[in-house]
Formats: sequence, structure tokens, C-alpha cells
Amino acid sequence: MGRRHRRTDRSTRRFAVVAVAVMALASLFGAVALAGPETRGEMGFGTAAVQYPPVPMPELGPLTPTAPVPNSAGITQALADQLDAPELGEVTGVVLDSASPRSVPPLWEREGDRAMLPGSTMKLLTAAAALLTLDPLDRLATRVVPGPTEDSVVLVGGGDPSLTALPLGENGLYPEPARIAELADEVKKARPGQINRVLVDTALWTGPAEAPGWGPSDVADGYVAPMTPLMLDGGRTDPGEQDGPRSTDPAQAAGRALADALGAGDVEEGRAPAEAPVLGSVFSPPIATLVEYMLTASDNVTAEALARQVAVVQEGDPSFEGASRAVTSSLLQAGYDVQGLQIADGSGLSVDNRVPARLLGSVLQSAAAQSDSPDDVQFLRPILTGLPVAGGGGTLAERFTDGSAVAGRGVVRAKTGTLSGASSLAGVVTDIDGRLLVFALLSNGTSPADARPALDRVAATLSRCGCRG
Repeated sequence: MGRRHRRTDRSTRRFAVVAVAVMALASLFGAVALAGPETRGEMGFGTAAVQYPPVPMPELGPLTPTAPVPNSAGITQALADQLDAPELGEVTGVVLDSASPRSVPPLWEREGDRAMLPGSTMKLLTAAAALLTLDPLDRLATRVVPGPTEDSVVLVGGGDPSLTALPLGENGLYPEPARIAELADEVKKARPGQINRVLVDTALWTGPAEAPGWGPSDVADGYVAPMTPLMLDGGRTDPGEQDGPRSTDPAQAAGRALADALGAGDVEEGRAPAEAPVLGSVFSPPIATLVEYMLTASDNVTAEALARQVAVVQEGDPSFEGASRAVTSSLLQAGYDVQGLQIADGSGLSVDNRVPARLLGSVLQSAAAQSDSPDDVQFLRPILTGLPVAGGGGTLAERFTDGSAVAGRGVVRAKTGTLSGASSLAGVVTDIDGRLLVFALLSNGTSPADARPALDRVAATLSRCGCRG
């Protein structure tokens, strides 16, 4: 939203990750498109109709491998009037062919190397760094170890934002969350005596709990929580509200939940003894699942947690500053041009971030590239499957509703970005010939209320365009 552990063997897991990603893409562009309106309504892709044809009516066809490639003149002609609209203020962007090698210049570009305030499209870079650095099937562990006395235990934060105190069968926002109840059961079996004190260990991360460039009310307004490696439901006090109130001390809240489950009275800060035996542990969803959720919901806390984990695996400083260096390093090592990139946080909530549209486009191009590309892109697939669908879900569920923008519904998948005075949209779109295009658009200097509909119209225009002028 706007303001508003380590990979050990890539090859052994490649097939599973690619298969899941391909099936997810197929289900979106195939099964959902071919389903009747009622089925799509039940899946969250529009309102269910009372009646529907007895035979499924195809709405989206498969991508055409031999579809013609647009050219710069055609795209320029199609977008000229829209990009000059005053609603967009200063706007930069790129359009790329998804099947072209990264070394090939964009099909179209407007100041693509100019660094702009990105808002939450910054999460695309955090996602790429996480998938390039971490094993996509790994999970983040929350552990309990013995405390300094017989009646005490230490709850050790492992950076998992999904940990929840909700009972089994009741879910908040995170898929497959780790649960305090399961952790408490394991501890009771391993330590059957009375536990009176729970210590909380947050030593995994360092530095300030809030990033430079965050607004003074961002935590109070529910856009993010004070960053600590131990929290419940991303620090939310209401596990089901995406941008609801956040705890001012998420680690203490998590400790209190475990203490209640164990029948303990006291919750204090503490440190786990070195090489302490594990009394119980629970695990986050896989990294790839966290990436998808982060992008679909534009979850700021998950983005910050993933950026910190990149720093942890790189053995860097797991602070905002260290995580920013780690994300940049991951992109640079993967061969991306990071010139002009300035990172202050992993979520894009900071007004100190600056990102060129060309870099966003390049990352998306890798995620969307053909599997036989000379670049090793398979591990970036969850970026594509996590992108919100225009008019279908995530942060694009209620967009692409104005006039010509309606044409983009269902065929545009993109990450949104919104801050005061900054709006962005970056993703993929299938053009009228069945060619999958990548685009990244950054608008600065105008109200998001004006810029967002204008960005939607630009993306929708690409969906209607052969663009071979």
C-alpha cells in the first residue's frame, strides 16, 4: 500500500517451484478466463451472475508464441496523448517484450533511467532480491528455548510476520500462518512443569524500528508496524484488517500470547542462551508464498521482513540500512543495472526511495521470460503469480473501472504504488495480438486520485494495441 535460510541447492527444487508457478499462471489465464461468471465470482474475479451460458465462453485466449512484436513508433503513437495528460505530472516509463533477452533495449521508453519515487512498486525489487537470495521453499522459524530458570522459557523471533494467536481453523490475512497454539503445545510436551515467565528475544534484527522517510502517522494509521522479528499477524491488533491498527510493541504482544497459552504471568525482554535446545518451533509459509502475498496485498510488513532476511542470509547488518544494501547487492549480482537506485526500506513506504522505471521493467521481464531463456529466471516466477489482477483481486480489485480503462480488466496484472504525490503501476499485459508485454510507469508530482485512473488507461491501451505504427 502506499502511505496510505539460505539457498543450499537451487537445482533440486527448481522443478517444483517452476511447476507451481506455471500452474498458477495457467489457472489465471486459462481456467479463470474460461469459467462461467458464477465460478469466477466465487473465486473473487468479479460478481457472480444469476444466469450464465451452459457452455463456458472463452474470454482470454492462450498467448501466441509467434505473435508480432510491437515497435517504438506504434507504442509512441498509441500512448502519446495519454502520457501528456496533466493528471500524470512527471511520468517516466518503459515497455518491453517479455520474450526478449535482457540485453535488448526496451520497445518504448520515456526517461527510463531517471530515478523516481516508486511507492510500493519498490516491493518488486524486494521480491526479486528475496527470490534470488533465499530458497523459495524455505520457511522462517519461531522457536522457544529454555530460559535462565526452570520456570522460564525464551520466545525467539525469526522474522516471521505471519505468526498468529488465532486458533486452528481460524485465519487472518496470511496464508498458512504459524500458530502460537501449536508452539505452546510443543513446549508443554517438552517442558511439562509450570512455566511462570516468558522472555522475548528480538536480537535477530538491529537498528531502528521505523525507516527513514516513513510518515509520523504511518504506524498509527495501520500501514506498517514497528519492525521487530517477533510479532503477531504483522503487528495488527485485528488479524483480519489489512491496514488496521498496529501494536506499538509487537514483540511484547507475541510474548503475552505465548504466556497466556502456557499459563505464565510475566513477559520480559531477554536473550536465548547460546546453543540452547529447542523446546518447540513453528514455521512461516514458504518464502515464495510470502512473496506472492506481499505483492497481491501490498503488505508493507512482509516486505520489510523479507528485506531483512536477505541481509541475514548475506551475513550483513539486518537493519533498514543493511537490508537496503543487501537488496541492492542481490540485484547487482544478478546482473541488473542499479544505477540511480536509492533504497531506504523494503516496502516503498519511505519517501526517500528512488527507482528507475527501467530497473522495474527489467526485473518483471525476467519474471515473465520464457523458461528456455538463457537467463536463470525460474525463481522469479512468484513475482508474476503474485501480481494483482486488474478488476480481479489484490490492490487492483477496484481499479480499471473508468471508461477506456475497462479494457484492461483481466488482462493486466500489475503492482501498484501510491504515496502522496507519487503513483506507479508496473506489470504485464497481453496485447491484442496475444503478445505478453512488460511495462513500468512512474508518476510523480500529482495527486494519486488523478494519476491512478490515468495510469490504468495507459495500461489498458497497451492491451488493445498491436502498436506496429
